[in-house]
Amino acid sequence: MRYVLVLLAAVGIVASALALREHYRTEGDSPCSINERWDCGIVNHSPYAVLKGTGIPVAALGIAGYLLLGALAWRRAYRIVLAAALAGLAFSLYLAHIEAHVLGVWCIYCAISLADISLITALALGTTLVSRTDTSSDARK
Repeated sequence: MRYVLVLLAAVGIVASALALREHYRTEGDSPCSINERWDCGIVNHSPYAVLKGTGIPVAALGIAGYLLLGALAWRRAYRIVLAAALAGLAFSLYLAHIEAHVLGVWCIYCAISLADISLITALALGTTLVSRTDTSSDARK
């Protein structure tokens, strides 16, 4: 499971890096400006694209979070991966709410990141439950 989670963390790093590139883009149209409902440029240049009061881009936080998840998965610290992934999923769902109900525009990189953190969370939960079941059945022997 470690390699799958590390690979998924790498996917998240790429998606977040692409969103960060979009955040700093100053010229030309966004490469993911698909139509009026899908435009990464609008999302990544909105006030919601930075952590309030810090100026830190949300995408940079995503890169750091996925690096942490990958390092924890590599060390097989699945319970900590689960806790961190739940926090990431909650924040990603908040951002999806902002895209859907405030901005009215979606970012493809953000949608990929949401799918990625959802999968990481589900796999970390499954791995934690299975390892817990294995541990409790070993204790009964």
